[in-house]
Amino acid sequence: MPYSASTTVSTPLQPSATSSTVRARRDRAGWLRFSPAQPLFRARAAQRLAVLAFHGVTDPRSFAAQLDRLRRFATPVSLQAVEQSVAEGRPLPPRSVLITFDDTDRTVLTHALPALVARRIPAAAFVIAELIGTDQPFWWHEAAFLARHGGRARLLPTGDPARVLALLKALPDPDRRRSLHELRVSATRRSPHQEQLDPDDLRTLRDADVAIGNHTLGHPSLSRCDDATVHAEITGAHLALERWLGEAPSAFAYPDGGYDPRADSVLRQLGYRVGFLSDHRLGPRLPAHPLRISRLQVEATTSTRRFDTILSGLEPALQRWRGATA
Repeated sequence: MPYSASTTVSTPLQPSATSSTVRARRDRAGWLRFSPAQPLFRARAAQRLAVLAFHGVTDPRSFAAQLDRLRRFATPVSLQAVEQSVAEGRPLPPRSVLITFDDTDRTVLTHALPALVARRIPAAAFVIAELIGTDQPFWWHEAAFLARHGGRARLLPTGDPARVLALLKALPDPDRRRSLHELRVSATRRSPHQEQLDPDDLRTLRDADVAIGNHTLGHPSLSRCDDATVHAEITGAHLALERWLGEAPSAFAYPDGGYDPRADSVLRQLGYRVGFLSDHRLGPRLPAHPLRISRLQVEATTSTRRFDTILSGLEPALQRWRGATA
């Protein structure tokens, strides 16, 4: 689920986000690209590691253009290269970029994989284990749909899907699951099915140089889970991936992108080499904290101009500055 300043829950574009607002964002992105600060940030970024965190690839043409830009101006690296850098204490090459996908819907297989293979660019995909081989939607998509169709729960407001999702994310995990069940029971319509990847698909990705990583069993907010649930979410997904792939996963992406020290402990016990946040930052070419590697949030629909300012670190820095001064 992608990063935002207020919540990391992925929601459809709200009516308040008018076309003029979207145009204003694009204009700002264009201005940033030609800002005098952009060359300075780009030069600094050459000595940093950029880990890009995508989700679904809904615009294959735009995604392909982004990959072409990376081939021209960056050095795409594999998850294995990052792990080897950590193990050997050797920094990655300048302008290193690792492409990752969180949640990993079928568009990663159908749209992203052909573009990656054609350009010989490696990547990593973090999957929600309990969805593999099912037609269940992501829980945040389901909750938004149910809220729009009359779903009610004792701990949630009614009507506004964005508020429902924000509160669901903030609830302790047992309350989140209970509230989601109440939404299902009370809604006037059932959420549409969503075909998910199956174990064969995971092996197809893995064999095409897209490493498969752990994104927990059910994508809870780990900070809202008790110790036993944190352990079960990580270990259960780990065992499932090991069974499907014939090898244990070595990389983890935190659901909602937030670090949890209890998860860190479980990952170390299981032998994980790297773990990824969603903090919208560049990181050092030799990660100082292998289980807390920063990532930049980007979508396949991101314009070329904005893509450049994200990759340089300028737009993320501006976002942090605005957050600090708000």
